Amino acid sequence: MGPKASIRDVAAAAGVSVTTVSHVLNNKSGSRVSAQTRERVEAVARQLGYAANGLARGLRLQRSYALGLLGDVIAATGQAGRLILGAQETASARGWVLLLTTGRDPEGERREIRALARHRVDGVLYATMDHRVVRIPEELRPMPVVLLNARSDDATVPSVVPDERGGAEAAVRELLVHGHRRIGFVTSTADVPAARGRLLGYREALWAAGVPFRPELVRADVGDSAGGHRAARALLAPADRPTALFCLTDRMAMGVYRAAAERGLRVPDELSVVGFDNQEGIADGLFPALTTVALPHHEMGAWAVETMVELLDRPKGARRGVARHVVMPCPLVRRASVATAPH
Repeated sequence: MGPKASIRDVAAAAGVSVTTVSHVLNNKSGSRVSAQTRERVEAVARQLGYAANGLARGLRLQRSYALGLLGDVIAATGQAGRLILGAQETASARGWVLLLTTGRDPEGERREIRALARHRVDGVLYATMDHRVVRIPEELRPMPVVLLNARSDDATVPSVVPDERGGAEAAVRELLVHGHRRIGFVTSTADVPAARGRLLGYREALWAAGVPFRPELVRADVGDSAGGHRAARALLAPADRPTALFCLTDRMAMGVYRAAAERGLRVPDELSVVGFDNQEGIADGLFPALTTVALPHHEMGAWAVETMVELLDRPKGARRGVARHVVMPCPLVRRASVATAPH
């Protein structure tokens, strides 16, 4: 094998400056490099077999180019795969390594934070499986932190969460445009941001359509399939039963399907159903397939990494201050569980 190509070789072959090559290959944010120039530099680097010396770069800039992703049960849940993938893909594209770890309890969390510190990660994405308000562990305070699927009362910490209210509004509007006016809400007894936001979206969609809110059409139970089944049985018992049910989660919608079958109601001809989460294996596995609202896990993971990299590109003294707090849209995923309201 011949000698390795240097950054100067790439610059000479591409007809640009060494600085431009550095900005392109290090994915430097804020650099004014045109897309055409970027493509030419990357093509020349591949052709010459140039590989950046990541160790030297890290020593020069006093960085490890590693980020930690610390979650609660996030690594053990299939639903979190898109969130991890979004973060992983974005980190890799920017030339960073993502270290994934899980702290299931306070002591385990402290242990994992110490492990991330030993690996000298430059920042930590602190993630939760369920959207909730968190208190940032004291052990994380010395590090740059971005909250993922969580928020804090600390306004200096960037955070991204799903738009629970907007997603619920979209779900209920879908039922309204199909002519439904008696729309029930199957929800959870847990006092969490998702339940509060989705109830608010349900009420606001009804209000915007001129449909009165009826408390008796809201039924809360445990937030699983069995709880959805019990709540739906109660809602479907009266003669003036709802013609459609909006469910807090896809798991609760599973129980709704069962309750409908027990009442002899066909989905969607006699009862339309909309879920929330777009949970793989449930929403697309039910028959008929469930119309639902998708949580933007992949997009939130990508946003968290991009925000962290932008944060780390600032001088250390400029990293704290009023941070960005993003509420990310939750798109409606139409399938086969909604039909025109029966007469």
